[in-house]
Amino acid sequence: MTKTVLVVGLGLIGGSVALALQKAPHFHIIGYDRDEETIRIAKQLQMIDEAAATLQQGAEKADVIIFGTPVSVTVEHLRQLPMWQLKQHVIVSDTGSTKQAVMNEARTLREHGITFVGGHPMAGSHKSGVTAARPHLFENAYYVLTALDEQDEWAARELKSILRYTHSKIVEVTAEEHDHMTAVVSHFPHIISASLVHQLQAEDEAYPMAKLLAAGGFRDVTRIASSNPALWRDITLQNLPKVLEQLTKWQQEMERVKNILASGESEAIENYFGDAKKLRDSLPFSAGALFTSFELHVDIPDYPGVISLVTGYLAEESISITNLRIVEARDDVYGILVISFQNEEDRQRAQACIERRAKFETHIA
Repeated sequence: MTKTVLVVGLGLIGGSVALALQKAPHFHIIGYDRDEETIRIAKQLQMIDEAAATLQQGAEKADVIIFGTPVSVTVEHLRQLPMWQLKQHVIVSDTGSTKQAVMNEARTLREHGITFVGGHPMAGSHKSGVTAARPHLFENAYYVLTALDEQDEWAARELKSILRYTHSKIVEVTAEEHDHMTAVVSHFPHIISASLVHQLQAEDEAYPMAKLLAAGGFRDVTRIASSNPALWRDITLQNLPKVLEQLTKWQQEMERVKNILASGESEAIENYFGDAKKLRDSLPFSAGALFTSFELHVDIPDYPGVISLVTGYLAEESISITNLRIVEARDDVYGILVISFQNEEDRQRAQACIERRAKFETHIA
């Protein structure tokens, strides 16, 4: 039996959900977006089977509604749903990066017989918009579901069945657990990344050359500071208590580090770095929240044509790349060519290709 899925908001995340669900032969995908050009492109990319003229029109046809809109916009839409003639057992979900606000609104929906199960696919890209959407964006990433309670377990099971076409790792947690954990591993690190860039800016007047030296480690540590400012403003405000809690803990940790360094004890300092390395090296690989990066570092000699040589080999083996940058390339010194890929499979193929054909050393940061 054909199941009708409405995806609201056809940007990077919503569009990728729609593309992934197109893999299922028994799904009919309706798309809705306020931007007419986005709808036109979505049709052209065969992302959707049908475009809804209005959100209400699409919602009343749907068996499943997935909001790929910012959390504040999603909450506004959820308040409209009880006024419409929805199907009796419709399941509503979202893709927002904070959960407590939408889950609070979900309690009101339940009073009207509408079942809501929160969702958050923890993957993304440095690109945005409908043209950045990819059917494989969520492969091997965690896709978190948050149901109100056991009463909605049937809906969570149904969503899992639908979302299996994203090839993500689906897990269930409470909204409180989700917002705490994402504050630790996503929201708080964005603030720290931004603060490091601000600290560099504060040194600019006295040491203007510092910006020129800000490559390698500094660029890697602060990469996420390049994310959409408006998006992170909203995320921070929506999860403010958890973020402030992490900042307080960070300040305590910095005081501890300061004391270790002030002691001048080499063993204690080495142990601090060593303990961090052990934990960092033990982290499981998975796509991270909102920004998935599959990078390969290639040690290359500095001679004309070396970059075209490497990219030529990749092109010959039909391996697509998404970005290139060079770290510290100068005369008589090996530089590092950083190549970004769409997924882990492409990165592994590229690593084997370069080591086999170019004989250059590669490593994953």
